Amino acid sequence: MKKIVLLSLIVLFSSTIQAQSKLTQYANAQETVPFGIVERIQSESIGEERILNVCLPFGYHPDSAATYPVIYLLDGSAHEDYPHVAGLIQFLNMYELIPNTILVGIENVDRYRDFSFPSDDTLDLESLPTSGGGEQFIRFLETECKPFIEKKYNTNGHSTIVGQSMGGLIATEILIKNEQLFDDYIIISPSLWWNQQELVNGAREHFRGNTTLEGKIFISLGQEHPVMHDVANMLIDAIRNSGNTEVELYYEPIRTEDHATILHKAIYRAFEFFYPKKVEEEGD
Repeated sequence: MKKIVLLSLIVLFSSTIQAQSKLTQYANAQETVPFGIVERIQSESIGEERILNVCLPFGYHPDSAATYPVIYLLDGSAHEDYPHVAGLIQFLNMYELIPNTILVGIENVDRYRDFSFPSDDTLDLESLPTSGGGEQFIRFLETECKPFIEKKYNTNGHSTIVGQSMGGLIATEILIKNEQLFDDYIIISPSLWWNQQELVNGAREHFRGNTTLEGKIFISLGQEHPVMHDVANMLIDAIRNSGNTEVELYYEPIRTEDHATILHKAIYRAFEFFYPKKVEEEGD
C-alpha cells in the first residue's frame, strides 16, 4: 500500500514540475490558449488570416535535438474541439500511450466552405450556400499550414489529420486525392453523402491496385442516420478490397455515442489501435 501511495506521489510531483516548466515556456508567447500557443498565418490560398492553436509536449525545447510527430485537428478553435483534444493528447503523452506529440488545432472561419468541394446537388447548395472551397483549404494545409509548423517547431515529418463530420469529408478527400499529405487519418462520422456520394462512388476504383498509400486509417461512427453508415461502409469496403497490404485500416462504430459526442472517445480508440499497449508479463 505504501509503495502505491509513494508511486502516486512521485507521478504527481513529476507532473507538477512538467506543468510548471511548460507554463514558463508559454510565458514568452504573446498570445495563448489553454494548453497552447496561438499562431496566426495570413493565408494567400484562402485570402484571410488563419489561427492555429499549438500544444507542445512536456519537455519540448526549441534548441533540443528531439523531434515530434504532429496531429492536425480540424475544428480546432478554443471554443470547439481543441481544448478537450489537447487535454487528451497531454494525458496520452504523460502515460506514454502515444509518442510525445505536437497538436495543431486549426480554427474555423467558414467550416462549410473549407471542408467541402463544389456540389451540383440543389439541396447541398440550399443548405450550405458558402460551400465549395475545399481545394483552397487543402492548398492552405499543404503550402502554408504544414510548412509553417515544420519550420517553426521541431517536427519529425510524421503527421496525422483528425476530422469529424464535414471535417471527415475533407479528410477523406485528402486521403483520396492527395494521400501523401498526411501519414495517418482519423476520420469520424464523415459526411460522405455530399454531392450525391461523389467521393465514395469512385472510391473502389481509386483504391483498387493502389500501391502508394501507406499508414494508418481509423474510421468511426456513432448513432447516425443510416445513410451515414452506408456511405462509410462504401469507403471501408473500398480500402479493404484494394489489395494494398501497406495500409492499416481500423473501423469501430461506437453506438453508445451520437454525432455530437463521439469525437473524444473515437480519438482515444484510434490511438489505442495505432499504438497498442505493451502487456507486462506477470511478476514484472
